[in-house]
Amino acid sequence: MKVILKETIESLGIIGSEVDVKNGYARNFLMPQGKAVLATDANRKQMLMEKKKIDLQMAKERKTAEEMAASLEGISCRIAARVADEDRLYGSVTVKDIADALSKQGIEVQKRMILLSEPIKTIGTFSIPIRIYRDIEPEISVEVVPE
Repeated sequence: MKVILKETIESLGIIGSEVDVKNGYARNFLMPQGKAVLATDANRKQMLMEKKKIDLQMAKERKTAEEMAASLEGISCRIAARVADEDRLYGSVTVKDIADALSKQGIEVQKRMILLSEPIKTIGTFSIPIRIYRDIEPEISVEVVPE
């Protein structure tokens, strides 16, 4: 089923784009949530009219994201963890731990923005990217130290 996205969905596409999705996904999730409309001629014309407004909104979001990226660049946080022998952690440092450490510094970052491929299980300094916008990913430094 062809639908036009009314908001950016990371796994599908950006706002205003026409995508092909399964019928059930469109009928049961996208359309009831107001995230998409059916791709008809009338809806295409409506989206073309709203295109300028959408472009302005995206430019504003991008500018805000770039400012946030500039403020995050070079930020480092220190996380103390219990250590076993050979510098291995008893548990691991997860996205939640990093988000909590950043919030203690006054930086509010959502957990889904932190791109940690797997939990940190050793002591050391790690460079972790933070996805603020589609292609804006500044890196922060996370230092894991023994308690």
